[in-house]
Amino acid sequence: MTRVLIVDDEPQILRALRINLTARHYEVETAADGGAALRQAADNPPDLVILDLGLPDIDGVDVIHGLRGWSQIPIIVLSGRAGNQDKIEALDAGADDYVTKPFGIDELLARVRAVTRRVAVQAAELASIQIGEHRVDLTNKTISNGIRLTPTEWHILEILLRNPGKLVSQRYLLTQVWGEKYLKETHYLRQYMTQLRRKLEPDPAHPAHLTTEPGMGYRFTP
Repeated sequence: MTRVLIVDDEPQILRALRINLTARHYEVETAADGGAALRQAADNPPDLVILDLGLPDIDGVDVIHGLRGWSQIPIIVLSGRAGNQDKIEALDAGADDYVTKPFGIDELLARVRAVTRRVAVQAAELASIQIGEHRVDLTNKTISNGIRLTPTEWHILEILLRNPGKLVSQRYLLTQVWGEKYLKETHYLRQYMTQLRRKLEPDPAHPAHLTTEPGMGYRFTP
């Protein structure tokens, strides 16, 4: 059963969503503010989060950042903020979708189904990824041929592998792995990428899969 955490400070919305989702065989938990949401998600990670941005204690975008610091839980934003900039900030922070209040329950349920399907497909595709002579299993955090990674190496590698073919900026990697205070520490990335290439690339001096876009970021090429 898919577990959904609904985060909203409006009791009537919490009640309506709980009734509708429970009727469709979702397991539902609720939180009325951002702090409670982050604690509940950490204690018992849900399969999906439906999140309002206008919370009484923490802005919803900050909640997204908090969740993305350790998890790829799908997040659907449900908010009365209809401006494009609000949507961009939420999506850039890591939200998977954005629904504006007032909303139709059928539309929201369709978005929930679409996100959960997409996550299931991505999980299947990412269960086993080939890099040179090595097969990486992101689900179980294992690599063939006895290769072992540090937690930081895993974090960087997982971000790249979950974005195949896409340029992942230095800023994004530094923020996700170390935090916003480390945006100037690009030498961290160079050091760890060198280590990953030594462990995974057939020819670390001429990487074919974990490549650099000078001054911009890194890319995983399958």
